[in-house]
Amino acid sequence: MSYSVGQVAGFAGVTVRTLHHYDEIGLLVPGERSHAGHRRYSDADLDRLQQILFYRELGFPLEEVAALLDDPDVEPREHLRRQHELLTARIEKLRKMAEAVEHAMEARTMGIQLTPEEKFEVFGDHDPDQYADEVEQRWGDTEQYRESQRRTASYTKEDWKRITGEMDAVHGRMADLLDQGVPAGSVAAMDVAEEHRRFICSSYYDCSHELHACLGQIYVDDPRFTAMYENIHTGLAVYMRDAIKANAARHAA
Repeated sequence: MSYSVGQVAGFAGVTVRTLHHYDEIGLLVPGERSHAGHRRYSDADLDRLQQILFYRELGFPLEEVAALLDDPDVEPREHLRRQHELLTARIEKLRKMAEAVEHAMEARTMGIQLTPEEKFEVFGDHDPDQYADEVEQRWGDTEQYRESQRRTASYTKEDWKRITGEMDAVHGRMADLLDQGVPAGSVAAMDVAEEHRRFICSSYYDCSHELHACLGQIYVDDPRFTAMYENIHTGLAVYMRDAIKANAARHAA
């Protein structure tokens, strides 16, 4: 079976012009032509296009993509192995960046007294002050914000490492429950939600169950929070919200 250039452009989410360019430079030459001379792409051509687009997404220049795909000593399975390694590294980097975004978004890194070198050591290449103005605008008149500023102003590099590790552990336990198919309203999930609330209380500000439920809703409503939790585990944003909501209801009863 073969496909027209328009069909392939639709499948892959690229423009017809892009496919024409790939053909012109020899990166993706369609295996067939119609009687009228129009390009026709085979399943093998689609496989190659998928490889091209993957490497392009990771920032490889076209010349390097061509060299990788045309290397006679590299089998298709080797490309898959390499791609898996690159994706795993990218996911881990994004997960760490997303974790740092949460610390900033919840007004927990205001007043941080770290040198630039220490910030990179703790937070990687994410700027923990990136959302400082937004956080202050949204919550600057609350006691929770003022309390968080007072506490975090005295935190050291080691404090931030410990706090980041504790939050990672809580998120990891919640993700494990989701992975195991444990309902968000279960006792186990509610207990981890309570751990999350107590972590906020011990590290940043007094977080009531009602306020915690509001935070849980933000995790779903704000795409930045949602992306952070989705990078940890697909569906975790909604799962966190539901577990937090169930825990709040449990303590209100």
